[in-house]
Order: sequence, then C-alpha cells, then structure tokens
Amino acid sequence: MIVCTDGSGRCRVGDRSSVVTPGHALVIPPHLPHVYWADPDEPWTIWWLHAVGSHVPEFLGVLSEPARECLVELHDPYRAVSTIDDALGFLEQDETVPSLIAASGSGWSLLAQLASDAVAGGHGRGAPVRQAQEHLRRNFAKPVNVTELARTAGLSPSHFSALFREATGGGVVEYTKRLRMARAREMLITSSRSVGEVARAVGYTDAFYFSRQFRTVHGCSPSGYRSQHGHQESSPDARPR
Repeated sequence: MIVCTDGSGRCRVGDRSSVVTPGHALVIPPHLPHVYWADPDEPWTIWWLHAVGSHVPEFLGVLSEPARECLVELHDPYRAVSTIDDALGFLEQDETVPSLIAASGSGWSLLAQLASDAVAGGHGRGAPVRQAQEHLRRNFAKPVNVTELARTAGLSPSHFSALFREATGGGVVEYTKRLRMARAREMLITSSRSVGEVARAVGYTDAFYFSRQFRTVHGCSPSGYRSQHGHQESSPDARPR
C-alpha cells in the first residue's frame, strides 16, 4: 500500500498505467507483477507498507478489482498518514509482543480505512480544512508543519493557509496552540503533574516557553491557573462553568 502526499507517480501492470497523486492510495495485491516510479518533474512523496496475513484476501475482496492494482481516493489522507506513522512508531520501540500487536492494530486500521473509502467512492476532497482540524486535534502534541499539511491536502501552502484562516479565523499555529492550551488546562485541574510534565505532554519541550504561551492565552501562569481553579472548587459557592 502506497499513500501519496506530494508530487505524483505511476504504476504499470501489463498494459494498464495508473497515475498516483496526493490524497490517493495505491493498493497492489501480492504476487502481481508491476512496476512503479516517481514522476521525473514532480517526484512523489509517499508513505508505504506491506501488509501480510490470512485475512488480506478478504480486504482485497472489498476493492473493486481484487486481482489488479486499485487506486483509492482517501477521504481523510491525514488519518492514513498518521496511522502508518503510528505503526512505524510501535515497530521502532522494540519487537516485543505488545509492540507487535499495537503495530498490527494500526495496520488493520489503515486497511479498514482504505476499504471503507474504496466502497464509499470519491468525495471530491471538498473539506481539506475540516480534515486538517481533525488531524490536528488527534496530533496536537506533535510538531506542526503547515507545508506538510497543505501537501497532504493536495493544496499549495498559501491556498491551504488562506482556506484555514477563513474557516477558523486564525492560522494553523494559533489553532494548534489553542488545542494544546485546552489540554493543558484539563491536565492542570485534573492531575497532580508538574508544570514541566504538562508542558511535555502537550508538545512543549521547554517548560518556560510553555508558561509564556499559557500566560498569553489565559493571562496567568499554569501554576496560578491551577491555584485559582483549586480555590474555586473548594469554595461552597462555586458553580460549574
């Protein structure tokens, strides 16, 4: 399975040639002679993996042409990339049974997504901003790369940024910061983790920088926010907000 996030490529099986562009996944059944290559002018950027197992034929049977290669238009390319990244992350940890089970789970999640998208058919990819928001909500603690987000959506960075700002009223970086701060607030009031631990959990390696960002959003330090909330919770007159 090959997921294209930038540029383009081709796959040829016999006399048939398929063009692979951003937002598409190429599924090649096992034992099928083929050749694929990147476009020389706009070489592709791809995520790929091999899936093996006794149930793979069932997955291929859901596709329109189980005996040939199949090009699937992804309804949520961000999810596909994140799922492959998760599988790789588990395999990079170690080769213990728990890690292998977790990696297999991610692999099956990708298979299910491709099968579902293939059955549903193309949807025009008319909601790149919504897809990006969903991706950011799932991965808010990871580094943000606007160019990669735009490529995955099949848009130029400038066009993607304009659409995102129009839909959300702010940029990608600001949106991500708000997501991180929302999670930080929750952790500060529901756990005893230190400010540094909370910072790392929401994607900041520097606790002092995290504290400055927190203050710009909330007007107080993380520890101050925790103290204020604790005082409100202990007050008999406190009301839910």
